[in-house]
Amino acid sequence: MSTIEKVKEEVLVEELTGINNEIVLYNDDVNTFDHVIDTLIRVCKHTSEQAEQCAILVHYTGKCTVKTGHFDELKPQCTQLLEAGLSAEII
Repeated sequence: MSTIEKVKEEVLVEELTGINNEIVLYNDDVNTFDHVIDTLIRVCKHTSEQAEQCAILVHYTGKCTVKTGHFDELKPQCTQLLEAGLSAEII
């Protein structure tokens, strides 16, 4: 004879108010790795390693979150990425 035990678990979820926006960079067939990396370093203030990892993720998975923060802070950065010819959006 077996006993079935049900466990009720409470999960505490904290919301970060105002920091729930992110810039997502999408893959394209136009831009080189070097251009993407240089742009992420210049616009998003990534380290070279961080920018390279993002470029690789974008290439192999199709997209990557490259920056999170308040919408007002992300808007000019996303605009600069778009002006550099990259495909990005704030979500």
